[in-house]
Amino acid sequence: MHIPVFHVDAFTDRAFRGNPAAVCFLDFWLDDALLGKVARENNLPATAFLVPSVTGYALRWFSPVCELKLCGHATLVAAFVLFHFVSPQLDEVVFSTRFRGDLRVQKGGDLLAMEFPALAATSCAPTPELLFAVAPSVTTGDILQTFAGNQTYVVLLASQAQVQSFQPDIARLETLHPEVVVITAPGDEVDFVSRYFAPGYGLPEDWVTGSSHCLLAPIWAERLGKPTLKARQLSARGGEMTCELRGDRVMLQGKAVATLKGSLTL
Repeated sequence: MHIPVFHVDAFTDRAFRGNPAAVCFLDFWLDDALLGKVARENNLPATAFLVPSVTGYALRWFSPVCELKLCGHATLVAAFVLFHFVSPQLDEVVFSTRFRGDLRVQKGGDLLAMEFPALAATSCAPTPELLFAVAPSVTTGDILQTFAGNQTYVVLLASQAQVQSFQPDIARLETLHPEVVVITAPGDEVDFVSRYFAPGYGLPEDWVTGSSHCLLAPIWAERLGKPTLKARQLSARGGEMTCELRGDRVMLQGKAVATLKGSLTL
């Protein structure tokens, strides 16, 4: 069996930046164990698997460690491959997913716009476990506000410099599993910046995380008093997107660049 496979960098207009993902096109679903092996073989933060459906494509995401319930950058990458290599006549695709229902992606020039659910996060006091996980780089006095939702802690700091200089202790962060940690602050050149840590899911630090912006966009839209926001993730590779809050949905806009096209033999 030969499976078409693509590698694409998401949320960037330059190769070897942003967040890479693989896309594999299947005629039918393979068993989950084999999907996991393919994701480990790709050895990227996420692999998107697509199977044709009545409304478009069924979509699932796997990291090298486990299946993911929501993955923004791999959704962007899947749509990019469809629009540029498989069905260039399309300007919209609907992906049906196991955990988040239908996700719509539209093409507008070199930008792709994904319609994702807006995820709720509740303001809360930082737990002792969270304070342990972000120490010693971040202390109680550094934290302006903490939010929790969707198995994610969001830690709000005062400045971009604090986010950039954060030195994660991955072993400490992994003690929070299944919760993950996002640290965020106002940006110097954009509305907000962030970093994302999910070591329990095989992502010690994710390079650019679309799904985390489903939480961050409502927080920053309320804080800044505007629905459309420019965001930058301050990982080693870095990436940018535009977030637009529309009621209970978030539009995430970004670019992508293909780096590999081939086939995987099973």
